[in-house]
Amino acid sequence: MKIALMDSGIGLLPTAAAVRRLRPDADLVLSSDPDGMPWGPRTPDGIVERALAVARAAATHGPDALIVACNTASVHALPALRAELEPGLAVIGTVPAIKPASAGGGPIAIWATPATTGSPYQRGLIRDFAGSVAVTEVPCPGLADAVEQADESAIDRAVAAAAALTPRDVRTVVLGCTHYELVAERIRAALQPPGLPPVVLHGSAGAVAAQALRRIGTLPGSGAAANSRLTVLLSGRESTLSDKALGYAEGRLLQAVSPAH
Repeated sequence: MKIALMDSGIGLLPTAAAVRRLRPDADLVLSSDPDGMPWGPRTPDGIVERALAVARAAATHGPDALIVACNTASVHALPALRAELEPGLAVIGTVPAIKPASAGGGPIAIWATPATTGSPYQRGLIRDFAGSVAVTEVPCPGLADAVEQADESAIDRAVAAAAALTPRDVRTVVLGCTHYELVAERIRAALQPPGLPPVVLHGSAGAVAAQALRRIGTLPGSGAAANSRLTVLLSGRESTLSDKALGYAEGRLLQAVSPAH
């Protein structure tokens, strides 16, 4: 079994780690686009073009499923990816976890990139799944880029700025960008004033990983991780996990159980 994941950068790591935990025996293909990132400032057509190139590079390795582990690409490129690759290759998009976050009754906040915050896509999800709760949309300028570069001080500044825009009574936060899950504990700490209940963060990685397995008719299992393979593609070129990727626990998990190819 082989699962491919794609993103502009290292935002695919949380979902890849979630797949690894569910199926240690799965071969993984991580396809990203350092030559073309960031995707956020590109036009929708530009995002589709880059996403298709990254997906095609992954598809040459014969995966059973392709996870679009990127909110921006899922918004703009998912129809084009499915039109080209399905039904031969199952394509699974990433949707912010607004529905499960709102199940507790709110209020909730959604941290997302400035391009996604206030977008028709996000507003549609709020309307469909969180219409009965109070929702605060929080733009997080620079946070994804800071996470991508593993810039500690920039991460702290971006998290602090977003926390300042989040109402104090919000105890449930949706992480609406896959990069944010790499610094979830830092976000939780910034949102945890003394005396208030713990903050619950809702990412998408676990649910998306489980959905990918369901799409290919596979259940979570406990196969031997030692026999699995990790292929890293950087704008189509085979490489290894970068030092920045290995700076995060998810990257180290992948490196620890998979020989890089």
